[in-house]
Amino acid sequence: MNSYLQSIIDRDPAARSKLSVILTYPGVKAIFLYKIANFFSVAKFYLVARMISQLARFITGIEIHPAAKIGKNLFIDHGMGVVIGETSDIGDNVTIYHNATLGGISPSINSNEQRHVKRHPTLKDNVVVGSGAQVLGPIEVGKNAKIGSNAVVTKDVPENAVMIGIPARNVGTTTEEFKPYAVTEESKESD
Repeated sequence: MNSYLQSIIDRDPAARSKLSVILTYPGVKAIFLYKIANFFSVAKFYLVARMISQLARFITGIEIHPAAKIGKNLFIDHGMGVVIGETSDIGDNVTIYHNATLGGISPSINSNEQRHVKRHPTLKDNVVVGSGAQVLGPIEVGKNAKIGSNAVVTKDVPENAVMIGIPARNVGTTTEEFKPYAVTEESKESD
């Protein structure tokens, strides 16, 4: 828990203390409740798991499916409107900003054929997903990639890529560990 809280302080200049992060950050509450819901999901108590995830959504405005796979130190900054779908797989030290979606591409079409198959994205370690970004489908976002705010990503993203636009396009690479909202000097220069 201590290293998780420190990872948030390291990525958020507004974080004043670990206590303030625990008490005031909705992403921390959502992850805590997700872990409880995930426990029940793994134990095949699906209804209980979904009820806990809906409670978390009500309290935080963040919806994380109990069956999603989440690595260590996920930081959901601000949080309101974040959606993480059932077959999402999130690596370590990922940052997701408000109103971002890790979703499927056509959930209302042939729903029965989509059950028990991968239909949400995989985010590798150290990915940053900017506010309002939509990362859709069973795609893979490579390590250290940055997804710009409001980008719509529907194809695989290479490691260290900087993705912006609708549809998202690769505008360069970054070797930097973290930049808020996925903005880098390279992405500014390419526009």
